[in-house]
Amino acid sequence: MARALPSLTSGSIVRALLRLAVPIVFANLLQTAYQLIDTFWVGRLGAAAVAAVSLSFPVIFFLISLGLGLALAGTILVAQYQGAGNTRAVNEVSAQALIGVVLISLVLAVAGFIGAPHIVAFLGAAADVLPLASQYLQVSFVGLPFLFAYVIFQSLMRGVGDARTPLIIVTGTVVLNFVLDPLFILGYGPVPAMGVSGAALATVITQGLAALVGLAMLFSGRYGIRLRPRYLRPDPALLWRLLKLGLPAAVEQSTRALGLMLMTILVAGFGTVTLAAYGIGTRMLSFVIIPALGLSQATSALVGQNIGAGEIGRAERTAWLSAVIALLALSAFGVAGFMFARPIVTLFVPDAPDVIDKGTLFVRITALTYGLIGAQQVITGAFRGSGNTLVAMAIALVSLWMLQFPLAWVLSNNTGLGEVGIWIAYPIQNVITAAIAAIWFARGNWKQQHVIEASPAERAVSTYRPGEITNTTLR
Repeated sequence: MARALPSLTSGSIVRALLRLAVPIVFANLLQTAYQLIDTFWVGRLGAAAVAAVSLSFPVIFFLISLGLGLALAGTILVAQYQGAGNTRAVNEVSAQALIGVVLISLVLAVAGFIGAPHIVAFLGAAADVLPLASQYLQVSFVGLPFLFAYVIFQSLMRGVGDARTPLIIVTGTVVLNFVLDPLFILGYGPVPAMGVSGAALATVITQGLAALVGLAMLFSGRYGIRLRPRYLRPDPALLWRLLKLGLPAAVEQSTRALGLMLMTILVAGFGTVTLAAYGIGTRMLSFVIIPALGLSQATSALVGQNIGAGEIGRAERTAWLSAVIALLALSAFGVAGFMFARPIVTLFVPDAPDVIDKGTLFVRITALTYGLIGAQQVITGAFRGSGNTLVAMAIALVSLWMLQFPLAWVLSNNTGLGEVGIWIAYPIQNVITAAIAAIWFARGNWKQQHVIEASPAERAVSTYRPGEITNTTLR
C-alpha cells in the first residue's frame, strides 16, 4: 500500500519548506562525509595517498555536479505532474529519467575508466601520485552508474515531496562506508590491503547498495512513485524533453565545479600561505552553501508542484518567502562568522600566524554577504522548479565568467591589492548576482513556461481517468 505524502500545494508554506529542506540539508552534509572518511583513512598511508585522493576530488565533484544537473529534469517534471495529480505521468517520467541518466552514466564510466591516467596527468600529478590517483579514479568511474542511479532516485523522491527517505538511506551508507574503508584500505584477515583503490571500492559498494535500495522502493510503488516494465521502454520524445531541461541544469552545476578549480588556480599564484588561507575561507563558504542548496532544492520541488496544480501565486510566494528565510538565516551566520573569524580560522591552523591573518581577512570580507548567497540560490531554485533551467544556467555563467573570475583577476593583478582583490571579488559578485536573480524573477516571465505540455505523441496515448488530470488538460 502506497504511503501518503504531505501536500505541498496547500497549508503552511513555511512548514512545507522546512519539511523538505531540513532532511535535504542533512543528506547533503552526509554526502560530504564520503570524502572526509576517505581522507581520514587514506591519511594512514602517507602523503602520496592523500594527494591522490585530493587530486581526484575536483573530478569526482564535477561528475556529481553533472549527475545532479541531469537529475534535476526529473525533479522538475515529476514535481509539476505531482502537483497536477497526474500519477501516470509521474511514473512514466520517473522511468524515462532513470533510463536517460543511467545510459549517460555508462558512457561516462567507460570513457572515464579509459581516460583516468590522462586526466590525472593533465591535473599535474607527481610521479609518485599519478598511479595511485589513476587507480582511485578508475574504480570511482566503475561505480558511476550506481552513483547516478541513486542521484536520480533522490531527485525523483524530492519531486514528489519526500526528502526523508533519501536521508535515511544516505545515513546508512555513510555508516557502512566508515566500516568498509579501513577494511579495504588497510586490509584485515582474508581481505587484502588495497590502499587508495580500496577507499574508492568501499564508496562504490555503499553507493551500489543505496542505488539498489532506491530502485526497489521505486518498483514497490509504496513511496509515491511506481515504476512499471511498460514505462521502461525508451520514449525518444520524453527523453528529449528531459534532456532539454536537464542539460542547462547540468551546465549550471558543472560551472560551479569549474569555478572552484579556476579560482584555486588563480589563488595558487600568490603562494602557499595564501592558498591555505583561501582553503579555510572556502570551507566556511561550503558550510553556507549546504543549507542554501537545501532550501534551493526544497523550493524547486514546492514551486514545481504548485505550478503543476495551477497555484502560480502560491509558487511565487513560496519563492520569495524561502529567499527571505535564506537571507535572514545565513546573514545571522555571516555576522557570527565576521565576529569570530579569527578563532574559527585558528581552529584549522593554530600554529600558522600568517595563514590566520590572511584567512581571517578573507572570512570577514565575505561573511556579511552570506545571506545574499542563500537568497540567490533559492531564487535560482525557483527558476528550476518552474522549468526555466536556461535562466538558472545563464545566472551561473554570468556569475562565474562575467563577475567572479574577471573581478578576482583584475583586482588581484591590476590594482596593487594582491590576494585581497580576490577576497573583495566575492562580496561584489554576491551582491550583483543576487540582484540579477531577484530582478529577473520579479519580472514574472517564468510564469509563462509550461514544461508539462504534452507532445502530439503523448497526447495520443494520454487517457482520462477519474481524479487524474491528463496531459491534454494542462495545455
